[in-house]
Amino acid sequence: MNEYHKRINRVLDYIENNMDKNLTLEELADVSCFSRFHFARIFASLMGETLFQFIQRVRLEKAATRLAADPREAVINIALECGFANASSFSKSFKSHFGVSPSGWRSNLRQVQSNLRKGKSKAGKESKFIYRDTEYRKNSTVWRYEMNKSEVKVEVKEVEPMTVAYIRHVGPYAGDSDLFGRLFGQLYQWAGPRGVIDPETTKCISIYHDNPEITDETKLRLSVCVTVPEGTEAEGDINIMTVPGGKYAIGHFELDVTEYGEAWSFLCGEWLSTSGYEPDDRPCFEMMINNPEDHPEGKHIVDIYEPVRALK
Repeated sequence: MNEYHKRINRVLDYIENNMDKNLTLEELADVSCFSRFHFARIFASLMGETLFQFIQRVRLEKAATRLAADPREAVINIALECGFANASSFSKSFKSHFGVSPSGWRSNLRQVQSNLRKGKSKAGKESKFIYRDTEYRKNSTVWRYEMNKSEVKVEVKEVEPMTVAYIRHVGPYAGDSDLFGRLFGQLYQWAGPRGVIDPETTKCISIYHDNPEITDETKLRLSVCVTVPEGTEAEGDINIMTVPGGKYAIGHFELDVTEYGEAWSFLCGEWLSTSGYEPDDRPCFEMMINNPEDHPEGKHIVDIYEPVRALK
């Protein structure tokens, strides 16, 4: 079954990287290296939804995220970039899935975004993040805040692509430190004997492929990764992929396990809405900087990476 999961993960990566194309059963079966006759049945068995249902759902959820992130982008442009043939089919599918039209979806988000600009959380409470100053450098800009008397920094800079080995999880993950520990443990058990771990340079990364505010938690996709040298080959449960490079907003945090949600909401809402940047379509991820067991207060030192581009 491990080989089956690895092949299906390869298909998921291919779909995510080719969302705007006309993806066919035959093409994706070839990517999986399963027979075209059996591929659809295998996919549905392992993913809990048919291939068409999966592609349609992730396209709609990506479009919903884009509608919120790009308030001035024409709906038809977002529809085409997410793989829909025309505005009519997109609007019909969107309303069927979310119960509201694409324009109605945007309208409902305006009040939320207004609250974020005022520094309020979803619950209407004042933000825990207190702005201090902004430093402009030659190749980056750094914003400084305070949270619970600890400094929080956000900087925007160019990041190089990274080759990673990963294990994928589908389902709930929020606050489940045991899950992350188990998945990273599997990765290190695989990577250690193969000599691809360098204690000085290897990075631990968690990639989030779906928006948890939109996607049902039973279908959330998480890739737990370690960086590896280029040319490393996939084996068993382990797949290889490239984390895209480019411009990222990087939030540097020191958190309790219960504070991750607030950190993400701050970076992707309160900070982003006043930064002059907007998110783009690359996946966001976390990079673990420390082992919490080594911290005197058990804190997680983590960098949160949000892909961005200049606001249009």
